[in-house]
Amino acid sequence: MTAPTDVPGGPARTDAPSDLAITGTAVLPEGVVEDALILLRGDRIAYAGPAADAPAHNAAETLRCTGTILPGLVDIHDHGGGGASFPDCADAQEALVAVREHRAHGTTTLVASLVTASAEELRRRVAMLAPLVEAGELAALHLEGPFISPARKGAQNPAHIVGGDAALVAELCAMAPGAIATMTVAPEAEDADAVIAALAAGGAIPSLGHTDCSGTQMEEGIAASRAALASPGARSSRPTATHLFNGMRPIHHRDAGPAFACLDAAARGEMIVELIADGAHLSAETVRYVFDIAEPEHVVLVTDAMAATGMADGRYRLGALDVVVDGGVATLAEGGAIAGGTAHLLDVLRFTVQEAGVDLAVAVAAATAVPARVLGHEAEIGALQVGKRADVLLVDEDLRVESVIRGGEPLDV
Repeated sequence: MTAPTDVPGGPARTDAPSDLAITGTAVLPEGVVEDALILLRGDRIAYAGPAADAPAHNAAETLRCTGTILPGLVDIHDHGGGGASFPDCADAQEALVAVREHRAHGTTTLVASLVTASAEELRRRVAMLAPLVEAGELAALHLEGPFISPARKGAQNPAHIVGGDAALVAELCAMAPGAIATMTVAPEAEDADAVIAALAAGGAIPSLGHTDCSGTQMEEGIAASRAALASPGARSSRPTATHLFNGMRPIHHRDAGPAFACLDAAARGEMIVELIADGAHLSAETVRYVFDIAEPEHVVLVTDAMAATGMADGRYRLGALDVVVDGGVATLAEGGAIAGGTAHLLDVLRFTVQEAGVDLAVAVAAATAVPARVLGHEAEIGALQVGKRADVLLVDEDLRVESVIRGGEPLDV
C-alpha cells in the first residue's frame, strides 16, 4: 500500500479534494489488488492501494472499472502509427499523429525510433523530433543503426550501414542533450566499443542488436556496455538487446550465437531484452521461455511499430524502403523481410498474457515499470504509485482499451 500525498515527497493530506477516484481491480507494484482505489489529484497519483485502507477523500468524480486498472504503457521501440512514420514525417506535427495513435490505445509514454540513414538525415531527424521530447510529447529518441550488420539488417537500408563513428554519436547526443535514450549497435561493428562509450557519455544506452556476431562477441559487447554505463548519472546501468532473436544470427546447436548470450545476461540480471511479442515476430512459446529464463523485470515488451499500426493493409514506407502490409504483417516489398510491427503495445501485452501465458503482473511490468527504468524515468512513470504522473489505463476483461488518462487528463479513445 502507498500513502496519500499531494505532491511527490510532500506531506500527507486527507482533506483536499481529489480530481478523480478510480475503483476496481488494479495492477500495483505489489501485484494485483482486486478491491483497489486510485486517487488522482491534478496530474499526480495521490493514493494507490486497497480501497479499505484509502484516506478520506472528496473526489469530484468516481470511475468504476469492470476490467483491470493498469499503469499507462511505455513503449521504447516504436517507429510510428496512424499512417505517420518518425523516420519519414515531414515535420513534428505529422509525428504527433503517430504519438496520438498509440496514446489513444494506452501507450502514454512513447520513444520515437529512427532507422539506418545517412549522417545528414539523422541530424535532421534528431533536430526535428527533439522539440517534441522537450515538450513532453515524446519521452526520448531511439536510433536503430547505422552501425549494424549488413547480414542482419532486416528492414534497414543497406546503403547507409557504416562502421562505428563515435564522433557522430557525440554530435547527435550534443544536439539535443538527454533526448537520445538508446541506439542499436552491432557488437562486431567497426569501433563498436568507441560508439558504446560515446553513447554512455552522451546519456544514452547501447542496445545491442541487428548483429551477426558470435556469442563471445556479444558477451564482450555486453561487458563493454556495462563498463561504460557504470559511471554515476548514467541513464541505466544495463544495456538492452534490440528485439531479441529478430535481426540476429539464429541459434544453432553448434553455434549458439548472440541470442543465447543476451538471454544468459538477462538471466544474470546484466541486460534487459526487448521482445516483440505479437505472434508475427515471435511465437508464444518463445515469449514464455524468455520470461521463464530471464531474471524478473529484465524483459521489456516493445512494438517496433511502423506507420501501418492502426491502419488498413496496403503499401507504406519505412525510411527509404517500401513496405507491404498484408493480414497485419509488414514485410519489405523487395526481399520479404519483416519490416516492423503493426500492433499497439496493449496488443503485445494481451498476446503475452493470453497466448504466452505470462502472469498479468509480470507482463504489465514489462510494458511499464521496466521500460521506465530503461529510460531512467522510474520516479515519474511506470506504476500506479503515489507521486508518479497520473497515467492510467482502464481495460476490459479481454485487455482491450476502455479509457486512457495521461497526466490526469482523460483522452479520446
